[in-house]
Amino acid sequence: MAKRLEATPRVLVIDDEPDLLTLMRLTLTKLGLEVVTADSYAEGVAALERGTYALCLTDMQLGDGTGIGVLGVIQSKGLDLPCAVITAFGNADNAVAALKAGAFDYLAKPVSIEQLRTLVKSAIRVPDKAAAKVAVAAAPAATADSPLMGESALIANLRAMLLRLAKTLTPVHIHGESGTGKELAARILHQSGPRAGGPFIAVNCGAIPETLMESEFFGYRKGAFTGADTDRDGFFQSASGGTLFLDEVADLPLTLQVKLLRAIQEKRVRKVGASVEEDVDVRIVSATHKNLGELVASGKFRQDLFYRLNVLQVSMPSLREISTDIPVIARKILARLAGTDTDLLQPDAVSALCKYAFPGNVRELENVLERAVALAESPDRVTAADLRLTIDDNPVTRAAQSDGSSGTGTLAGRVPLQDYLDQCERETLDLALTQTRGNRTQAAKLLGITFRSMRYRLERLGMRLEDE
Repeated sequence: MAKRLEATPRVLVIDDEPDLLTLMRLTLTKLGLEVVTADSYAEGVAALERGTYALCLTDMQLGDGTGIGVLGVIQSKGLDLPCAVITAFGNADNAVAALKAGAFDYLAKPVSIEQLRTLVKSAIRVPDKAAAKVAVAAAPAATADSPLMGESALIANLRAMLLRLAKTLTPVHIHGESGTGKELAARILHQSGPRAGGPFIAVNCGAIPETLMESEFFGYRKGAFTGADTDRDGFFQSASGGTLFLDEVADLPLTLQVKLLRAIQEKRVRKVGASVEEDVDVRIVSATHKNLGELVASGKFRQDLFYRLNVLQVSMPSLREISTDIPVIARKILARLAGTDTDLLQPDAVSALCKYAFPGNVRELENVLERAVALAESPDRVTAADLRLTIDDNPVTRAAQSDGSSGTGTLAGRVPLQDYLDQCERETLDLALTQTRGNRTQAAKLLGITFRSMRYRLERLGMRLEDE
């Protein structure tokens, strides 16, 4: 069904409660929208047949059907129509089910007029379906301009998925090993969607002291605690109208997980020291290299928050899974580092890169290439020798082959186990700090641990830097 061109966007509202139907019609009309109402599932489906709309709002529970059913009709007809559902207060299961079924967003009863206005303004900015189809179709071939490097089918499918998910406000959880580009994927979701003009706030949940987390996330009022000399917004307020990216979300303490769940569910936050809540309008994208499902099973992560964050999931492939893309990615990184379009990577270097395990994935590859450019004997070529990919560069391989042992024989002459493990850990930490030029935050990411864990390990091994 072709989308008609009209000066006034038209909204379809489906609800079997007359009072709520009237409230939404009046509110939407004041926003300058044309409103069509339906007081039953059957009438709503008939209205979908009769006309085209810029947005559909439907109650979750209708006398003769459900909001999920309305979503099914919209999808079966292939309509270019973002749809939001209205759920009963505190019914998180219905909201999550609606988002998984393809809802653009949801509203909880009693409906907040401000949240309704915000939702409508976001929905009307959604790009039309024809443009999205062109973008998705072109994505596999658009490797030259895409920030997500690679030409394999896995990367092409990932690009297409990110473009599809970018059109919604549904929470997305990105899972992948350290260094696979989880933040890059989050930025693509933001920049390719209706909130591209809003802020993108990235938060490393593992790098914030637990005592400061609440004030950092939700802000605080002047005088709330010692040192609070003025009012300050938190991450949620700073990301209003845009995207809040929660990196390493698995590192959040349980006490904050409860408050984060409420903020996401109710779309309201209360600053530390404040007596009232305020509306927030953010899209949540989260990421971690850990298995959230296992953390839920062990009681270290709240199940209800897991379901809120993990509505849609994106898996970032490790560099080992897209090994055919290593030469492509390496050449693009080299071109940026060296400031030239000339192919500096020699055949022996390509072979060495493809044989290496890259436990730190693309981030480690970039570090290796940056070191190679700095230390290369010739400025116009990078060889295998320049890469310096020895056994000592790979902690996994080094551990397996240390002492030249095959794993057989006796323990005679070997150091105590703890001393041996400490030495391996010390070498690995030293290597990570060397590759990140002493940047402990980046070194922690490279190793797949939290910044807090990084500091603890450095202190335990007597490696704490003097400037700390």
